[in-house]
Amino acid sequence: MSEKTGNIKPFEELTIKDDFMFGAVMSEEKNLKPLLEYILGIKIAHITYPERQKTISANYGYKSVRLDVYCEDDNNTVYNIEIQVANRKDLAKRIRYYHDMIDINILEQGRKVSELKKSIVIFICDFDYYGKGRYMYTFKGQCQEDSSVYLDDDTLSVVLYINGSVGDINEELKATLKYMAGQTPPVGTYADNLDKAVKKVKINEKWRRDYMTMAMKIDEERDIAEFKKSVSAVRKGRELVSDEVMMNMLSITREELDSICRMIDNNPDMSDWDIAREILLG
Repeated sequence: MSEKTGNIKPFEELTIKDDFMFGAVMSEEKNLKPLLEYILGIKIAHITYPERQKTISANYGYKSVRLDVYCEDDNNTVYNIEIQVANRKDLAKRIRYYHDMIDINILEQGRKVSELKKSIVIFICDFDYYGKGRYMYTFKGQCQEDSSVYLDDDTLSVVLYINGSVGDINEELKATLKYMAGQTPPVGTYADNLDKAVKKVKINEKWRRDYMTMAMKIDEERDIAEFKKSVSAVRKGRELVSDEVMMNMLSITREELDSICRMIDNNPDMSDWDIAREILLG
C-alpha cells in the first residue's frame, strides 16, 4: 500500500531523478565513484565519507544548505552533486552559493584559507538551463584578456542536461543520462547497475522509514513557513486593525490569534519562525 505525506511523492514512485533516491543510491561508493569518473574523465582511487543529504549550517547569517551528495576523495577534493528538476532561473547563483558553503564548512573546521580544498559542484538537470542542447557544460575561471590564463582557485562547476544531444561524452554517462530521463530498460552496464540499486532501496525498510521521516519534516517546515506569514502580519498590524478583521484577513481562529499575540508579548525577541514553530509543534 502506498504511503503519502502531504504533497510528497509516495516512496514506491521514487526514481533516480528524485533527490532522496539519488542520495540513497549514491551513498554507496560503488555507485558514486564511477559516475564522478565518467563526468570528469578522471580516475579516483577512493572516496571517503560519502554523505546523503548533508546539511551545512554556517554562522554569519548564512542560510543553511542541504546537499544531495557530498564526498571527498583521496586527492583532497570535495564533490557536491545535486539533482535539479525545477528551473528556478537561478542555477548559476545557486552553484556559486554551494561552492561558498563548502568553503565555509571547511574553514569552520579550523582550517586556513590556504588549506581550502578543491571543490567540484555538479548539477544534473532535467532542463537545459543554457539552451544549447549540450549533454554537459563545464565551467572554470578563465582570464578575459588571455584565454591561456586561469584563475586557478581550485573550483570547477559542471551542469549536465539529461535530455542533451550535443557534445562528446562517455558512452556510459550518455546511457545514464537517458536512464535518468526515463529510458527503460536502461542501456549500459552502469545505468543497469543504478536501476538495480534503485530497486534495492525500494525494498529496504530503513530507507522507507528515513524517507517518511524526511517527508514529515518537510511538511512541518512547509506548515511553519505558512503560519509564519500570519505571525509576521499580526506583529505588524494588530494595532492597526480589529481582531475580527485580522482573523478574516489571515483565515486564522480566535485561539490562534490569541496564541500569536501572547507569544509576541511574552517573547519580544523571538523570531516569527520560532513563534510559528512553537505554536504549531509545541
